[in-house]
Amino acid sequence: MKPCSIPLFWKLAGRSFLILVCLAALLPPKTKGQVARQPVRARRAMVASASSFASQVGVKILQEGGNAVDAAVAVGLALAVTFPVAGNIGGGGFMLIRMADGRTTAIDYRETAPARASRDMYLDANGNPIPEKSTLGYAAVGVPGTVAGFGLALRKYGRLKWAQVVAPARRLAQEGFPVSYAFSRGLRIAERLEKFPDSRRIFHRDGNYYEEGEVFRQPELAATLARLEKRGPREFYEGETARRIAAAMAANGGYITLDDLKNYRPVEREPLRGTYRGYEIITFPPPSSGGIVLLNVLNQLEGDNLAALGAGSAEASHLLIEAMRRAFADRATLMGDPDFVKVPVAELISKDYARTRRATIDPQRATPSTDIRPGLDAPVSEAAETTHFTVVDAEGNIVTNTYTLNGPYGSGVTVPGTGILLNNEMDDFAVKPGVPNYYQLVQGEANCIAPGKRPLSSMTPTIVLKEGRPWFAIGSPGGPTIISTVVQVVINIIDHKMNLQQAIDAPRLHHQWLPDVVMWEPYGMTADTRRALEAKGHRLDIVPRYNGDAEGVMIDETGIRLGASDPRNPDALAVGY
Repeated sequence: MKPCSIPLFWKLAGRSFLILVCLAALLPPKTKGQVARQPVRARRAMVASASSFASQVGVKILQEGGNAVDAAVAVGLALAVTFPVAGNIGGGGFMLIRMADGRTTAIDYRETAPARASRDMYLDANGNPIPEKSTLGYAAVGVPGTVAGFGLALRKYGRLKWAQVVAPARRLAQEGFPVSYAFSRGLRIAERLEKFPDSRRIFHRDGNYYEEGEVFRQPELAATLARLEKRGPREFYEGETARRIAAAMAANGGYITLDDLKNYRPVEREPLRGTYRGYEIITFPPPSSGGIVLLNVLNQLEGDNLAALGAGSAEASHLLIEAMRRAFADRATLMGDPDFVKVPVAELISKDYARTRRATIDPQRATPSTDIRPGLDAPVSEAAETTHFTVVDAEGNIVTNTYTLNGPYGSGVTVPGTGILLNNEMDDFAVKPGVPNYYQLVQGEANCIAPGKRPLSSMTPTIVLKEGRPWFAIGSPGGPTIISTVVQVVINIIDHKMNLQQAIDAPRLHHQWLPDVVMWEPYGMTADTRRALEAKGHRLDIVPRYNGDAEGVMIDETGIRLGASDPRNPDALAVGY
């Protein structure tokens, strides 16, 4: 089977631009004679996202004079319309920005626990987690941060007015867009939407499911976006939208109040920086665990010649699995919201610490996860339903953004009269230390629930510099597999000399300490590699599954923008002009 890459020319705003459509669900390993997929090329700017419609919105904003931040905000708002499984204004996330003049910032607009939240709020009288309480319905919702985060980014680093970047999303919601096969199937199998009247009516048409090619309109969401367009980001937190959210919460056992919404603020943080084989890695700090784990894994692997071992070999895979096993063990105990717990960031991302962890790796045998403990003392006190997009503009400004509702379609709740799907981010806290969450992540005291606290995240928006200049930006959804996806894209490019598209297309694996199992992808390992890993003591998941949906942009040595979208998402699109 040959790789599927179809370049198309579309017209938008009177100009032509190139689109790369990823049609395959996933490419099996290439055989001799097959041609590798190439990234889409553009001279000025590039947008890569999970939705063709959102990517086109981003390019239009750039063509109208906006910069990468303007385009990123417009893309994020458009994804709330065209990719409701994860795109949102009812969730939160992380935006990593590097301006052309070298200024770099990390905008944390992660959701927060409501003021009425408490450590044991999801436990029964016997101290056990109440099934679904932290994942389904109004009680699972954290205070949304997306609109506030986008507002901060635009105000400080954008060029256009707020109304200009909201308008395209409002029009998409009002006028609608044709439903793809993947979109229609995703809605049909989303059982949680059936449990809430407004969600069932909007997304399932009360059982008359949307079919491929039908136009999907969202008039209530369009009205909400129109209010935001007219009155600005604070309307979400202090206006009619806030009042409707608070009223729905009060009527349905939720915890969020008007005061929670009014008091929400995004936070600007200093990005983490590290190196891998001489390349500078800029990534996200806590409350993301992603940046720390990314740098920790890369630091451990820096002592090995992965290029000589070969991409996808049993030997290279073994070392990657063992490095991830150790880094995720640290994640489980040592990480949380830095405003509430002391996270030993400097130690965890240091080369010396990585060497001590690497020294415990047996190159011939897997270490049982039960034998792995965090390498430091504990501090004192996201499913694939996240989405990522990357924008690079003509001036060299870069935005790489990951945001989420946590589970598929979040809590399943659509706030009556608004069209807004709400997150179920409270499950990203340690509902009970030592008990796995939705993503089977085991977490400790550092990530316990507290009012105003941000839950630990795996989101890992990342920028890589080559000789001090931006080289590529990457990120992915996928809960804890976000981190392993970004790690493997970086390794594929730096160690295995793949182009950006090849690096994203390549099969992936994942290990997160507990459960002690290697996740791998269909067509992702030869039978010989699987047998070799099992002989080393690794336990492979019985059923392979796809990991992540990476969207990235690279700048080559001539300044050409190279965009790549992930074939694991058939609706993903890289667009440049």
